[in-house]
Amino acid sequence: MIEAQKQPSNQPRVYIFDTTLRDGEQSPGCSMTVPEKLRMAAKLVELGVDIMEAGFPIASEGDFQAVRKVSEEFPWVQVAALARSTKMDVERAAAALEKAKRPRIHTFIATSDIHLQYKLKKSREQVLEDAVRSVELARKYVDDVEFSAEDATRTDIDYLEQISLAVVAAGARTVNLPDTVGFSVPEDYAERIGRIVRLLGDSAIVSVHCHDDLGLAVANSLAAVKAGARQIECTINGIGERAGNCALEEVVMIMKTRNDYYPCETKIVTEHLYPASQMLTGIITFGPQPNKAIVGANAFAHEAGIHQDGYLKNKSTYEIIDPKSVGVPEGKLILGKHSGRHALKKRVEELGFAELTPEQLDMVYQCFTNAADNKKGFTNEEITEFIEAARESTAEKVT
Repeated sequence: MIEAQKQPSNQPRVYIFDTTLRDGEQSPGCSMTVPEKLRMAAKLVELGVDIMEAGFPIASEGDFQAVRKVSEEFPWVQVAALARSTKMDVERAAAALEKAKRPRIHTFIATSDIHLQYKLKKSREQVLEDAVRSVELARKYVDDVEFSAEDATRTDIDYLEQISLAVVAAGARTVNLPDTVGFSVPEDYAERIGRIVRLLGDSAIVSVHCHDDLGLAVANSLAAVKAGARQIECTINGIGERAGNCALEEVVMIMKTRNDYYPCETKIVTEHLYPASQMLTGIITFGPQPNKAIVGANAFAHEAGIHQDGYLKNKSTYEIIDPKSVGVPEGKLILGKHSGRHALKKRVEELGFAELTPEQLDMVYQCFTNAADNKKGFTNEEITEFIEAARESTAEKVT
C-alpha cells in the first residue's frame, strides 16, 4: 500500500469549515430535523471539523433551535450561524449563538453586478455600506466574524478588493470568496484568490466555498489552497445547492495523499470519513453514487481480472489509499464478467472450499464465465452453487 505523504507539524494549517448542516441541508431531499442535526453534529465532532455551520437562524425556528442546541451540546466546538447583511439577521444569529463558547457569525451579501442589478437592486456603494455595517454589528456580539462576498467569482475584482479591505477593517477575521454558481475554473479561481490573499496579508484568513455546477468544486478549492486560501467550506458527500458543494472527504484525502503537492495539514480524523458518509446517507433521502471517490460503494471495489490479479499480489498496485484510513473495513473483489481465475479462486477459498482440485476449479470457472455475460455480479450463494455442481460432477466421474 502506498502510504499518504507524512504531514510535518510545521506545515500551513487549512481549516475545514463544514456546512453540511446548513448549505447541505437546504438542498432538495436533504432537510434534517433538529434531533437529526444533533446526531450528525456528534459525528462531525468525532471527524474533527474546525468550524461547524449549524444553520441559518433567520430562515426558520428549526434552524434557530439547531444552532442553539448544537452550541449547548458541544460547547467546545466552534459553531457558526449564517446571516444576511441585515440587522434582523445578525441579531437573530447572535441570539441563536448566545450559549456558544466559541461562536462565529457568518454574514454575507452578494457583490456581483448581476446580483446587485437583478436581485438586490442596490448600488455598489450601498452594498459596501451594508457589508461593513453588518460586520460591525456582529462584532458587538462575537469576536469571530466571517464575511462572504456572494458570487465573488463573477464580481469585479477591483470592487472585490475594496469590499474585502473594508470588512476586515470593520472587524471580520475571515473573508470568504464563494464560487456560488460553480462558474470558475482552477486557474482563474487561483488568480483571484491569490490577489485577495496578497491584499489582506496576515489581517484575515481567506476562505473558499465552491459549488460543483461544472464538476470543479474540489479542483477549485485545491487551486485556492495553492494560492494561499486557508479555509475550505465543504460538506459530507458533497451535498448542497444544485450540483452540491466541495466534498469534504475528497479535498481532505487529496491533501493527505498528495501532501507532496499540497503541503498543508488539516485536523480531520480520516478514519471517520466513511462512517460520517454512512450516517448522513441514513438521515437524508439519498447516498453518494457508487463510483463516488473515497466513500462510494465501489471506491475500493475491483472487478477487472487484470486489476484483481495485481491486487491479490500487492494491494498497492490498484489502491493508492488504505481503505481503513478512511473508515472502510477493506477493499473488495467484485465477481463479474470481467473477473479472472485468481479472484474466483480467492473467493472459493474464502467460502471454505480450499480443497477443490484444479479440475473442479476449472469447472467452477467455466460455470462462472458461461453465466457472467448475463449477470451484473454474483452472490456468494451463486458461487457456492457452482462449487457444489463441480463437486457433484467429479464425484459422478469417480463412481
